[in-house]
Amino acid sequence: MTHDILLALVAFAFVSSITPGPNNLMLMASGANFGFRRTIPHMLGIGLGFTFMVLLVGAGLVQVFDRFPVSYTVLRGVSVLYLLYLAWKIAHAAPVNGQAAKGVPMTFLQAAAFQWVNPKAWAMALTATTAYSPEQTLQAILIVAVVFGAVNLPSVSTWTVLGQQMARVLTNPRRLLIFNWAMAGLLVLSLYPVLWPN
Repeated sequence: MTHDILLALVAFAFVSSITPGPNNLMLMASGANFGFRRTIPHMLGIGLGFTFMVLLVGAGLVQVFDRFPVSYTVLRGVSVLYLLYLAWKIAHAAPVNGQAAKGVPMTFLQAAAFQWVNPKAWAMALTATTAYSPEQTLQAILIVAVVFGAVNLPSVSTWTVLGQQMARVLTNPRRLLIFNWAMAGLLVLSLYPVLWPN
């Protein structure tokens, strides 16, 4: 991999990791409701789970979709249903009495597993492996995965910090409830590319 391609990969990893999507919206909601420390397993699950996903996609998992197109349709359906479920959970993350401490943030394993039903994660993994390791060598795939692992965690952490800082404004249960419903609504809107692809 040339120096120019590596820089382009780093830029792609940063832009795709820092922009809004299901992972980042859920992290912002978690940061607001549970704080940074309790959201660390969620962040690590995204960072390591997505890195592992890139490795498997680069190793040829995408060929399953080519051989069995119905598997992509099934994955899309499961993704939509699971994201709707998560949106419902976010909307109800903190009771109206504001006792968010009783809630439970997403665990490491849940966040890692979520990458497999996250439409944005699939788009990122497919684009990264086809554009930046077209020869599909183990070395190229490892470089793509390592770059995403290095760039993704600091990027997604930003959203948790943003949510944590917003918690200062969300001291009143009504504002927190409005925030949670807004995050849930944005998560549902993030399904637009899945439901109406170009």
